[in-house]
Amino acid sequence: MQAKALHSELFSAAAEATSLAVQLCYYRGMGQFQSSHWLTEPGALLDQMSGVTCEAGITQISTVLEHALAAGSASQPIRALIFVGDACEEAPEPLLSLAGQCGIKKLPLFLFQEGNDATARAVFQRMAQISGGATVPFDASSADRLRHLLGAVARFARGGLKALRDSGTAGDRLLLEELEKGP
Repeated sequence: MQAKALHSELFSAAAEATSLAVQLCYYRGMGQFQSSHWLTEPGALLDQMSGVTCEAGITQISTVLEHALAAGSASQPIRALIFVGDACEEAPEPLLSLAGQCGIKKLPLFLFQEGNDATARAVFQRMAQISGGATVPFDASSADRLRHLLGAVARFARGGLKALRDSGTAGDRLLLEELEKGP
């Protein structure tokens, strides 16, 4: 899977955002869902990701969203959720409902799609719109783009749209463009 091969780009972006706490969540197989403790050191995140192995099964995006909705609090809200995936095998309606709940909690979803699955693209785009987030496709040739976008999400999580506007990097401009598209 390309997402696994590009994990070093994720850690590079996380290293640029040292003031953020990051939690690695993943699913695999039939009903297996795991989440790490909140991590602030890129090395600890890399250690967690290095232990992840792929196992065939259906997507569990709803489990990820439910986890994120339950994990935040008023005093320590989750400011962004980054999802990297290639498929969406779940019914769209429950996912869109959960995306709406994320929007109400001001938890934007940033969905990075690996590959060209049209069903996943349509669902990811609608989820991003409903939550106030964005979706961007990527492939093996866009590792640098993904790193810049992940860095942009980190800046957004720390300082919102203003941080993206003030930065002006290519990744920030792309993310800002996607965010300003609106529903």
